[in-house]
Amino acid sequence: MKVFTVAQVRAWDQFTIARQPISSLDLMERASVAFVDWFCAHFDNQKQIVVFCGMGNNGGDGLAIGRLLVQKEYTLKIYVVKHTDSSSPDFEANLQRLPPHTLVSFVENATDIPALTPTDLVLDALLGSGLSRPATGIMAQTIAAINQSSATVVAVDIASGLFADTPNGADEAIVRPHFTVSFQCPKLAFFQPQNADFVGDWHCIDIGLHPDFEEQTPTLYFYTDAARVALLLKPRPKYAHKGTFGHALIIAGSYGKIGAAVLSAKACLRSGVGLLTVQTARCGYEIVQVTLPEAMIWEENNYRINTKIPDYLGIYSAIGIGPGLGKAPETLQMLRDLLELWRKPAVFDADALNLLAENPELLSQLPPNSILTPHPKEFQRLLGKTWANDYEKLHFLRNFAQQYQVVVCLKGAHTAVALTNGTVHFNATGNAGMATGGSGDALTGIVTALLAQGYDAADAAVFGVYQHGHAGDRAAAQKGQSALIASDIINCLGW
Repeated sequence: MKVFTVAQVRAWDQFTIARQPISSLDLMERASVAFVDWFCAHFDNQKQIVVFCGMGNNGGDGLAIGRLLVQKEYTLKIYVVKHTDSSSPDFEANLQRLPPHTLVSFVENATDIPALTPTDLVLDALLGSGLSRPATGIMAQTIAAINQSSATVVAVDIASGLFADTPNGADEAIVRPHFTVSFQCPKLAFFQPQNADFVGDWHCIDIGLHPDFEEQTPTLYFYTDAARVALLLKPRPKYAHKGTFGHALIIAGSYGKIGAAVLSAKACLRSGVGLLTVQTARCGYEIVQVTLPEAMIWEENNYRINTKIPDYLGIYSAIGIGPGLGKAPETLQMLRDLLELWRKPAVFDADALNLLAENPELLSQLPPNSILTPHPKEFQRLLGKTWANDYEKLHFLRNFAQQYQVVVCLKGAHTAVALTNGTVHFNATGNAGMATGGSGDALTGIVTALLAQGYDAADAAVFGVYQHGHAGDRAAAQKGQSALIASDIINCLGW
């Protein structure tokens, strides 16, 4: 699924109006019907609904939604906030379409703002995605009243006051919804951690915009859902053998951190690799051998750390390095040696990333299309600088991937996978229970296994991140988020 800018979505509307053809008012009606279908599937008609409308097209959506809900025997009140002297034609048309008995009140000053109760259902249709400046005056006061209430809030398309493509300033008036129902495609704002309080649980509904526009219009941002992943999955041939699915090498673990090697290796095995060799410090030999009988071990001479690479790397299809590795000088030298000899894509995580950050001259030696899997702090260290907001972080992420021709999986909610062409793919799966030690080690193993099986770097990263989150969702369903550990994620892998 493509993620478009506000300007592109507006162009998509006009493209649809011209090509189908359909009037803008009828397109608004179609969007409102789709919203009401979603709403009725999630909320019954036992609560009072309070619809807040602005005077633009988002307010027109709110009026149309209100009319349709009345027809379905929902009890509601509509409040129109007069934040401007003019209104859009489609707003006025929907105002005229309201049944005569519909209660519509106008909010012109603070005393007109209704008191909300915890049992109310609020529909926020005040300001839409085309917002270009912060909410002020009576609009800001209304937003504050909604936020101060205990009512359940559902935003129509986007929370009022939230910019869709750019960062908001501190302390701006923005509705804090429990749900956001977005038209046709998600907004870039939905994927930024700084906007978590202004999005809630978001859903995307199809309003029938013309598919040709989506197909032919380029974008920098994508959303990886199940439909996209289904196209990436390689079938396993009937007459395949273990050599068909590659031989991976995981270089991980040091004294006190052998568990990281075990987790990464187990995830690699669970992700379809044909053969796996684990290189770890000698103190971990028996641990790995007993814990993972399916894996082979290349034994390091040093008892506590990894200091050298195998004599012959040519037998391996892919390498993953970093979990629990440590940053000893001898380990750094091993990394240098690996970068000199290995020119196929590899996966770099954890201490491998920290060593790269502390020795930035090595970044230019990364094999093309290698995959880096940092969390935000690790990425900050790789950059050598911080960012002012999440949108600047995205800019840095895209530039880094292009500069070094690597794929970067920036971990977190909706993990952002930046490709060498400058595009970013946000992930649909995962949950907060995955914020636990060893979860990232599992991702390293998954992506390494996919590389070993012949997936190209972009597909291995996008597919691996999705499957990692999908396994985490399965595990959370079984254990609950608070009880979830990395081993649960690995045990729930499967596709």
